[in-house]
Amino acid sequence: MKKKLVALFMVGAMAVAMTACGGSGSASEAAPAESKSENGDNGSTAEASDLLVGFVTSAAGANDTGYNRSAVEAIEAAAAEYGFEYRIVEPSDSLTVGQAIEGLAEDGFNLIFNLEYDFAALIDGTGATGNVPIAEQYPDTTFVIYNDNPNVNEDGSVKYSNVYSVMFNVNESSYLAGYLSVQMLENMDKLFPEGYSFQPLDDGGRAIGFVGGTESAGIRVYSYGMMEGIEAAAAEYDVTYDFYPTFDAGFVDSAAGNTTAGNMYQSGCNVVFADCGNVGDGITERAEADGRLAIQTDADLDATHPGHIITSVLKITGSPTKSIIEARIDGSLDSMDNLLNYGLDSEATGITDLKTITEAVADKDLFAELVAKTNDKAAKIAAGEIVVTNAQNGDTFDPATCPHVVEK
Repeated sequence: MKKKLVALFMVGAMAVAMTACGGSGSASEAAPAESKSENGDNGSTAEASDLLVGFVTSAAGANDTGYNRSAVEAIEAAAAEYGFEYRIVEPSDSLTVGQAIEGLAEDGFNLIFNLEYDFAALIDGTGATGNVPIAEQYPDTTFVIYNDNPNVNEDGSVKYSNVYSVMFNVNESSYLAGYLSVQMLENMDKLFPEGYSFQPLDDGGRAIGFVGGTESAGIRVYSYGMMEGIEAAAAEYDVTYDFYPTFDAGFVDSAAGNTTAGNMYQSGCNVVFADCGNVGDGITERAEADGRLAIQTDADLDATHPGHIITSVLKITGSPTKSIIEARIDGSLDSMDNLLNYGLDSEATGITDLKTITEAVADKDLFAELVAKTNDKAAKIAAGEIVVTNAQNGDTFDPATCPHVVEK
């Protein structure tokens, strides 16, 4: 296995990351788009001229709340800077992920990103032409997948050298979000004396909900980290929190998210964590309507419902996407490890700078103290003093390690 990890600018755990914004992308497959560098003497442009970038979105589509949109914007920006062609493909009921990837490879796209949690055709050959893995059929094409590392043999060796797996340590970021949530709820009377309708803590209000889009390690990694962060803070106050998870929300229906969040708030939850793409829009909308709090994911969405989103657990897909494109152009990709991890010391994950929620709290000095405690946890995670369960890497979560959290 190659040894060098992709390099990113170092930032603090509470740093501001790139905010994804809206755009178009409703067609199942967009026409190839060419964008050339305005700087004609750019040394990388000649090398980039042979690059064809393909991008397969997840079910949420290119114009989601940030997971796909961030990577799409990174590709668009890189194409403008370096001058290469790219194609965005949104799989539909009639176009599977495997078909999308294979079609791009067949059309000559030599760097293909896949943001859907579906690697069967690429790695195992399931559904691919002749049931031969796509990675094997196109050895000169580079494939990049996100949120899992299926590209390994039983002995841990790499199956296909032309496949790279990108992993985000969102378990660590989710830990921070869970820890901060409890700190805020335990001090809700001073932080939120008016304008909210919290369930009293001693009357079922020590409860937090989690809404995941699907049952997978890529979703569980958030929930486990969240639970361990809740545990750390609950232990400090010697209290117990109920944890209400669901893993079948999908990623598209925001109305369903509104209903699910409403049920959780009615059950006593004062915070609901949204890890479900566009479904999260309905959750945060309901948080504001019910006078409660929520946590978002992927992009910095704190300002979409200011005062009702504590923070966003960031998964900035655009950061590794652009880095990998640049590494492919300058020739350094071959020296990188096939498993690329992005943690709190990167631009790719973390939690937001908390500026939006800071404006909403009444006792800003107290909140600053809670943020400082959260930063201390981040530093200990970075130093290896706190190890957070990582479901994406195959870690097993032991509920016994969270005696102050009861999963409902």
